[in-house]
Amino acid sequence: MAKRLAVVRFWFQGNAFSPLSTSFDSFRQCVWSEGKEVLEAARGTDSELAAVAEFASSRPDWEVTVLRCAAANPSGPIEESVFAGIMEEIVVGLAAGPGYWDAVYLALHGAAITTERDAPDLDLVRAVRAAVGDVPVAASFDAQANVDPELATLLDFASVSRALPAGDRFRTALRVLDRLAAVAGGASRPRGAIVRTSVLLCGPNMSTGSGPMSEIVATAQAATVSPVLDISVFSGFPYADVRTCSASAMAYAEDDAAAARAAALGVAQAIVARRSEFRVALPGPNQALGEALKARPGLVAVTEVSDDPLAGGCGDTPGLFRALLDLQPAFNSVFAFFTDSQVVERCLQAGVGTTVDLELGAKTSRDFGARVPVKAHVLRATDGRFRNRGRVQFGMPVDLGHTVVLDITGIQVIITGRCQPANDPAFFDLHGIDLAATRLLCVKASHQFRTAFDTLCARIIDCNALGPANADLASLPFRNLRPR
Repeated sequence: MAKRLAVVRFWFQGNAFSPLSTSFDSFRQCVWSEGKEVLEAARGTDSELAAVAEFASSRPDWEVTVLRCAAANPSGPIEESVFAGIMEEIVVGLAAGPGYWDAVYLALHGAAITTERDAPDLDLVRAVRAAVGDVPVAASFDAQANVDPELATLLDFASVSRALPAGDRFRTALRVLDRLAAVAGGASRPRGAIVRTSVLLCGPNMSTGSGPMSEIVATAQAATVSPVLDISVFSGFPYADVRTCSASAMAYAEDDAAAARAAALGVAQAIVARRSEFRVALPGPNQALGEALKARPGLVAVTEVSDDPLAGGCGDTPGLFRALLDLQPAFNSVFAFFTDSQVVERCLQAGVGTTVDLELGAKTSRDFGARVPVKAHVLRATDGRFRNRGRVQFGMPVDLGHTVVLDITGIQVIITGRCQPANDPAFFDLHGIDLAATRLLCVKASHQFRTAFDTLCARIIDCNALGPANADLASLPFRNLRPR
């Protein structure tokens, strides 16, 4: 008789400083799916569900059931009723009777917040554990997860992406699924431990390709020797502003809780020892653009990390755009992007080839700067749909909503209906932007953009402005942990 695996995906990263909240429509527009068709759609992508599809194909002795898969783009807290509904649906889906499931796999981000909860991921794991009893339960997390030590007592195994910032969701999920299947097959249950630090991490030095994070991950890999099975490094997501948003380490060992804790403690101490190496003072928009003008020939990108959509930015802060307009560059320049569905609709109604008076930025909040009045010529319009073709989340479909490209004093400006990152060359293909002919690219982005575009750019310059993902953490009104 085939063993039964239940699969759940809940993926959300919450920014407490965002002026927006996350509604049910936010999930509907991103990921709201279940059933076998989910696995077919995921094949060939760098995703946890692609790994589940691989597991199902290679393990005919397992019957895989995909329950609710819910994901929304990083933003402000989830409306509490929305999360409560998602959790209830998952629990109901698992309530097939005692002994029905042989294992449960959870694909989690780990940095969710709601309007009433600081740790909804933990609450979900608690609910799953209560629903299935002693059935083996394992989870994969994003490296920016905010993990509570209780998770190590609730989960029989867990692991995290080891390649930052692009992630390696497929390999991480396979690692977790293989261990989960072994435990369900009779192998001893690993013992886990999570050790938190007081270190809040953000900024450009988070890559596992070089710098302090790469050395910490290497330390974790070197310490993964029997009986230790796996060590995970979490940078945490400080913009969630919860008590667990600092960096931490997690380890699992074969039936040895002391070994797991010692391994996690060693990596946590390595994080603390290198905390100063993560601190980088980023230039403001004017200084960053000045540096861009001095760069060698080729495409130069200036990234506005303070409004990065993958850190909960809303595609709405005007700081870099205003500085770009003041600069008035005399070469091909692109600004990506503002998210403003009303501006898109107005431009579509006016039609390609027309000129319209607009206000850009500061629509969701004026805490980060004032609106910028412009006269814009409508160059192009798109349906906003494409598939990633680069190194970040290869093959994943993206839906920006309807979009337009405007000419504003010779600068091509992209306006999208939905706030999605411009972290793939296909984003610019869609909008008719020839990056080879572009000298200056200003983009609301951060680490993943660098991973996707470092071979295409002569230089990438991060800049910091007012915004919900401000790299100067001390400038944000934290409630739970004080940046230091």
